[in-house]
Amino acid sequence: MENNQAEKKSNNKILIILLLLLLGGNGVFAWLWLQERGRANTVVVEKQEVVVERDNVKKDLLDLQQEYATLQTNDVGVQKDLEEKRAQIADLLEQAEKHKDDKYIISQLRKETETLRKIMKHFVVEIDSLNTLNKTIIAEKDKVSADLTSEKDKTSKLSKDKDALQSTVNLGSVLKAENPTVKGVKFKSGGKKEIETTKASRVERIKVSFVLGENKIAKKGTKSVYVRIVTPDGKELTKSMDDMNMVKFNGGKGYFAAKQDVSYNNEDVAVDIFCASPAEFVPGKYLINIICDDVVVGESSITLK
Repeated sequence: MENNQAEKKSNNKILIILLLLLLGGNGVFAWLWLQERGRANTVVVEKQEVVVERDNVKKDLLDLQQEYATLQTNDVGVQKDLEEKRAQIADLLEQAEKHKDDKYIISQLRKETETLRKIMKHFVVEIDSLNTLNKTIIAEKDKVSADLTSEKDKTSKLSKDKDALQSTVNLGSVLKAENPTVKGVKFKSGGKKEIETTKASRVERIKVSFVLGENKIAKKGTKSVYVRIVTPDGKELTKSMDDMNMVKFNGGKGYFAAKQDVSYNNEDVAVDIFCASPAEFVPGKYLINIICDDVVVGESSITLK
């Protein structure tokens, strides 16, 4: 009887121990399960955070890409740096898509994105400075161009004034054959005595007399004075129609009937020039031009009967 009770108590103890072990084991398993579940939840949360951060980095990179696209400059060096940074942003976008679950790489991409944004701010300042400098240079260039144009206008005006003054001087320096008179003459006593006549058949020479007037601004020296005579039939009276007997006047040319060199000293000087005809003089009106320094300086006429 006593042995049965002792055995019963021993069995109860064993059952209690087994129950306690079972409960302990279940507790351990429950703890392990909770630990593993916590880890799984942590992994899911971390993965979601990486995805969110990846999306944020991509958005920042896309915004940065657009901002870099708006930066333009004429400076070759700066433009080259901008192109390099744009290529770098495109590469970072590819990496963000390729390593979307890699927390470490995404964090590195975040740092590079922030660095690129800081660099962009420096670019903005540098480009603004260059643009300001360019505007200053352009303004200075425009001013220099305007000043140059103004100086050219002044020079042109001075040149025109000088030309006008020179024209005035040239015009003022033209000599004048004052009081021109024309006579038909024949000679007696071996040519020592001249007799005036208006009868064409008796005229041996046409005498042209005038005073080469005083002109203080004219050039001194020997002056070649020419007499050009247009005959009643519209021809020019000359010894020979060749270049040796041709004279320039008022922009044109013609043949002269006689030439005489006169010593001129800016004072009145009386001149007599005798013009002969290769043939006999014919009746009619003869037109006379007196030419000096390529200009007609006097005119007259004579009518022979």
